[in-house]
Amino acid sequence: MTEQPQPFRDPRLPFAKRIDDLIGRLTPDERIAMLHQFAPAVDRLGLGAFRTGQEALHGVAWMGPATVFPQAVGLGATWNGELVRRVGEAVGNEVRAKRAEDDRVGLNVWAPTVNLLRHPLWGRGEEGYSEDACLTSAIAVAYTRGLRGDHPHYWRTAPVLKHWLAHNNETGRDTSSSSVRPRVLHEYDLKAFRSAVRAGAVAGVMPAYNLVNGRPNHVSPLLAQQLRTWSDRSLVVCSDAGAPSNLVDSEHYFDTHEEATAAALRAGVDSFTDHGQDSSVMTGRVRGALERGLIDEHDIDTAVRRLLELRFSLGEFDPDLDPYAQAADFDTAGHRALAQEAAEQAVVLLKNDGLLPLEPAAGTTVAVVGLLADACKLDWYSGTLIHRSTPLDGIRERFGAENVVFAEGADLVRFKCADGWLQVPAADAGQGAPRGAQGALDPALVAGRTDLPPLTCGDTPTELALVDWGNGVITLREPAGRYLSVADDGYVRASADEPGGWIVQETFRLEAVEEHAGGHRLLHVGTGGYVSVAAGGVKVAAPGGEVPGRAGSSGTVFETEVTERGEGAVARAAASADTVIVVAGNDAHINGRETEDRTTLDLPAHQERLWRAAHAANPRTVLAVTSAYPYALTDAAAALPALLWTAHGGQAAGTALARVLAGDVSPAGRLPQTWYASDTELPGLLDYDIIGSRQTYLYYRGTPLYPFGHGLSYSEFSYSALAAERAGDLVRVSLTVTNTGSVAADEVAQLYVRAVAPSVLRPLRQLAGHRRLHLAPGAAERVGFDVPVTELGHWDVAHGRWTVERGAYEFQAGASSADIRAVTVVTVEGEPIAPRAVLTRGLEAADYDEQLGTAIVDRTKADEDAVTPIAERNELLYRNCDFGAGVRGLTVSASGRGAVRISVDGATVTVPVTAGGGPYDYRVQRAAIAASGIRDLRVALDGTVRLARIAFTGEGE
Repeated sequence: MTEQPQPFRDPRLPFAKRIDDLIGRLTPDERIAMLHQFAPAVDRLGLGAFRTGQEALHGVAWMGPATVFPQAVGLGATWNGELVRRVGEAVGNEVRAKRAEDDRVGLNVWAPTVNLLRHPLWGRGEEGYSEDACLTSAIAVAYTRGLRGDHPHYWRTAPVLKHWLAHNNETGRDTSSSSVRPRVLHEYDLKAFRSAVRAGAVAGVMPAYNLVNGRPNHVSPLLAQQLRTWSDRSLVVCSDAGAPSNLVDSEHYFDTHEEATAAALRAGVDSFTDHGQDSSVMTGRVRGALERGLIDEHDIDTAVRRLLELRFSLGEFDPDLDPYAQAADFDTAGHRALAQEAAEQAVVLLKNDGLLPLEPAAGTTVAVVGLLADACKLDWYSGTLIHRSTPLDGIRERFGAENVVFAEGADLVRFKCADGWLQVPAADAGQGAPRGAQGALDPALVAGRTDLPPLTCGDTPTELALVDWGNGVITLREPAGRYLSVADDGYVRASADEPGGWIVQETFRLEAVEEHAGGHRLLHVGTGGYVSVAAGGVKVAAPGGEVPGRAGSSGTVFETEVTERGEGAVARAAASADTVIVVAGNDAHINGRETEDRTTLDLPAHQERLWRAAHAANPRTVLAVTSAYPYALTDAAAALPALLWTAHGGQAAGTALARVLAGDVSPAGRLPQTWYASDTELPGLLDYDIIGSRQTYLYYRGTPLYPFGHGLSYSEFSYSALAAERAGDLVRVSLTVTNTGSVAADEVAQLYVRAVAPSVLRPLRQLAGHRRLHLAPGAAERVGFDVPVTELGHWDVAHGRWTVERGAYEFQAGASSADIRAVTVVTVEGEPIAPRAVLTRGLEAADYDEQLGTAIVDRTKADEDAVTPIAERNELLYRNCDFGAGVRGLTVSASGRGAVRISVDGATVTVPVTAGGGPYDYRVQRAAIAASGIRDLRVALDGTVRLARIAFTGEGE
């Protein structure tokens, strides 16, 4: 007889039965071991090791060479879901191909990032798609479908969405709390996750480091109350790196790690990413929690079951049936062409007074200048480049190298000290592989080179290229192109091909020394130590310490000699050419990245000087901005005839930009976020109340530099015959888009909706759909959108539910959120908005209509919200409270010490709060109050009060 396979090995059985069988065979310790990111093999059952977490944001990251696509924000700028689906498919195939060669590569990919780009100073803005939930979810759905594949049972890769929830700041990211009112939560932050999960191609989520409403995301009740209600699939929740320990170590939310681990597991975290590959610490904490009765085996088995379902879906137990097991597509011609197509579609034409496109012609010269003109910048979540095209490369190829002049615009400097000139010793730098080329499970541990001699001082100076990236942060590069960098031994060497690493070792600051006229100390930003010349070479002292061999010195004083200003070289190049392309932007590892928010929208002064010098020398100047985020380019927009923007475009960025400049491709990228005119237009970085502070294009009433959805074309398009009608649960909208120009081009038709006469503050307009289409000159296409009626609704705080309000809704079609070409109105027979039934429901403190000077905090460590003052002048407003025939009393549930002042119709009742048992010691206080009919109610909070809720007593009670 043929031996029957163990049930968990039997592909004829459904996954659920196979998982039941396997869990029954695992010992308690084996099950606990599966809860760590690096789950060990179970040899006795033939189970291999498994790890969660393979970065794949815009290509396979951290594991060596791979196809590098545009940054995520650049993919968002394409507004093209079908393109992004193909990118996801290519990335998924490369994950599989690399996995076949290197078992360190995981199939559970941590991508995409669906945090909304609420604030343009967020350091990780490059990782998201858009400030709009509709666009973000559409692009995320496309990318995850590509990553997942289309087989009904087996997945190409298993995508995990990052970062749950309301996470838009790196400043204090593991200790700050995002105060998110219910309307913003349901209408904005949850929306991007919800749509992507419901589409069925998401395997799970990763909680963010921050807290939301005073409670860490890793113990959020919303994982159960929201996330896991959106899908029949048992979604896996993977912690962010080190976050489980943060619950005790930095957040001090729990007293012990056993309590913290138990709380996270019960809240829904399944896989703990902590202490690197050493699983013993976290599994020890799980065992400790189990022994203390904080969790039981059911809690452990629930998480293991989810993780096993993910592994079964990836074909681990059915290699012969896995349709993706033999995937070998890696760096194919198709992938290279797709990388170029994506980079081309991401280019946004911001302004064009007729200068573009530039027609390549014999004898016509182009000056390519700027700090990013010959750069192909990567970010923390990039793979290692196999192919590389800079703007200079692309323009030389397209326009002819003989027709192109180049000037970078770096300042050329020499440093002198008492020991002589700073110099880079002659050495064979070799053909060292780029940083991370061999791949690393933790690239933060990749060390700098120590095989080259450190800098010295002597009679012959080395001329260095100095770039000021803003905020006084500079890089220094020697003539052969290597950046000055500091390795683990503290010595300064010319050893890095680019700035990079978790802690960047290639950035410095020049700090003036008062007692030395014109003298500066050179501070190494990565270590916080000063550069000093010592006997063994140039070295960095420990912060506050001394360099061996240089007693009594905390840093050498250098005199800086500038041999050439960058703007001089740029002006000469610009004057010698017919047209100038200034390429400006950011290095994605400096002044804005994971762990570091930006401080300003301004373009760094060094780059301001360069475009101004180019324009003064040649009025035919184009500014091409290559950056991970928006800039306030107010002066440039007013002065220059043409501006473009693209995110860092990956391996084909230069070729793509050149083809757009030459008119081979008509630009059709659209801005995925608002470009504000100045810093003064921005709310506080930690202000997550987009409604109250009027953030994003949804609520912002000012005039932006460039609006959400903006982007120009080399052609012209008309919008006509807009129609909308109710069809069951949908509003069917259609319109005709016609290419009225002379150039074949893409257009992005955008559909917005607004409530005409809402009872509460609603968005000025909100994206309801979009379509990127290609039209030949004179061609027209009828474009249709099916808008679910539920998308017209809002979260009704008065009744704690989603509501579509009865009334008129205006559908707007156009080329951007500010360029509306056609309008039509549909009347929806929705729900009438009823007043607050305060006699039966009371008032939950967080369910306010407007607030000033307060923050939402955790009512308990497990669930629910309260409100506390953060400013002496504060107020909570609850509109349309129905007191019926009258009330005679109220009860206040609050903790802390101080008072709650409640005002109705000009009369104020002050309720003292004297709970002294800590923030979670809620006491009920009673007071008399007289009110009847429908009235607004206002509340002010004094002291350390945390207000949970207010209830009312009717006249007859």
